[in-house]
Amino acid sequence: MESRTDDAVTNAWFDPQRLHPEVESLIYWRDAARSGAALGGGLALLVALASCSVVSVLAYGALLVLSAAVAFRVYKNVLQAVQKTNEGHPFKWLLEKDVSVPAERAQELAAAAAAHLSAAAHELRRLFLVEDLVDSLKFGVLLWCLTYVGACFNGITLIILGWIALFTLPKAYEMNKAQVDANLELARAKINEISAKVRAVVPLGRRAESDKEK
Repeated sequence: MESRTDDAVTNAWFDPQRLHPEVESLIYWRDAARSGAALGGGLALLVALASCSVVSVLAYGALLVLSAAVAFRVYKNVLQAVQKTNEGHPFKWLLEKDVSVPAERAQELAAAAAAHLSAAAHELRRLFLVEDLVDSLKFGVLLWCLTYVGACFNGITLIILGWIALFTLPKAYEMNKAQVDANLELARAKINEISAKVRAVVPLGRRAESDKEK
């Protein structure tokens, strides 16, 4: 059971076929220019958020976009006046683009979000109320490790590291899939072996398993 769960998690993260085509193209560097721009733009935004308040970053970013749009609009108007052409509004194709979200799509997103929230709530309840002692102990070890991570990095730093990892780990895994899978399988087998030994000596763990079988 644990092995299948771990495989599902691994495939969901590293299998490009499970991702949206646009996301897959970016994080697997199918187009180096677009991926580099996305990585650089995201890092610039995150570094700005680390240095300034969210309100300031949003305000300055919006002001920069507005200034560029106004400058381009004025430039095109002057160019049309000099050349005596009538090309119309330079952003006409964007103004005519439909940006509304279909009701069906909104319902699908809401249903997916609700399903994920429900699954997360169920799993947290199971772990905190010690339905399975070994799983709760694993969760406790993870939380203990996170206390050390939190002592070394703040939230925005972790987000920056996560953003960099998003554009490096999937591609690195794709290039070294055989070696990484072999090492992951060894680590997974060792963890399962330790978990089985702990369940064998902890009565509460055996009772939890028998309840699940029923």
